[in-house]
Amino acid sequence: MAKEITKIIKLQIEAGKATPAPPVGTALGPAGVNIGEFVNQFNTQTRPMMGNVVPVLLTVYKDRSFTFIVKKPPASRLILKKLGIEKGSQKPQNKIAKLSKQQLEEIANEKMEDLNANALEQAKKIIAGTARSMGIDVA
Repeated sequence: MAKEITKIIKLQIEAGKATPAPPVGTALGPAGVNIGEFVNQFNTQTRPMMGNVVPVLLTVYKDRSFTFIVKKPPASRLILKKLGIEKGSQKPQNKIAKLSKQQLEEIANEKMEDLNANALEQAKKIIAGTARSMGIDVA
């Protein structure tokens, strides 16, 4: 018989740099999760992705055990990193950078498994929409 799930927690944490301090500790403490154990497992698993903020889907079971899934960094973070800029525009109509078709395809390929798309063309449209909402032109 499968374990009974008591809580599902979504977090965004910098890869390899989780600490028991907030926001991790404050999210996991009330759920009864062993924070130190989570931090160790997360840091070990995400060490190759250092420098990226990654979403984590943590499933807590009735016996206080847990499992977690680490996803790819958010599309907006991948775009900013690819263009080498700090942040997007506050107003989408104020264009601040340009994303080439090649860069768009690289980001779509990297993020493909987390997107709700069946084909690369659909994934590119999703990433292009994110870029446009950040004030970035897509060539």
